[in-house]
Amino acid sequence: MKPILLTLTLVGALSGCGLLNAVPHYKLDIPQGNEITADKVSGLKEGMSRNQVRFLLGTPLLTDPFHSDRWDYVYSDAKGGKLQRHFVFTVFFEGDSLVRWQGDTLPAAPDTTLRMTSEPKKEDTDTFGSELNPGSPGTTKDVEVKPIIDKDF
Repeated sequence: MKPILLTLTLVGALSGCGLLNAVPHYKLDIPQGNEITADKVSGLKEGMSRNQVRFLLGTPLLTDPFHSDRWDYVYSDAKGGKLQRHFVFTVFFEGDSLVRWQGDTLPAAPDTTLRMTSEPKKEDTDTFGSELNPGSPGTTKDVEVKPIIDKDF
């Protein structure tokens, strides 16, 4: 009986590490790299300098020392520990000027500016008047305004 109990305890203790992986745990969503959107790419023009491209798209994630006229912008998005999206966008230079570009982009960012769809309602100015306001026209009631004085002060 003792060897069986000892064996079951030993098997249970050693398999306990494997049981922990069966319990689901939270995994972070991890976006990595340069988010190159379609509206950023629409700003690219042939002949732009390297500094202008860097200002528009950001610093490239990969700069190959063997191909200095090529910049690679890589973006990946992992959700729940699994790779969901992977985009590679490449720009090519001749000397200091942009020649061409190719690759995948993210969709254009949505326009988040607020726009008024209709004219605001104009309210009657008469409703703001108060008969207790001595400065309003047509006040019929006299109001005496006294300063508050603290005699103990």
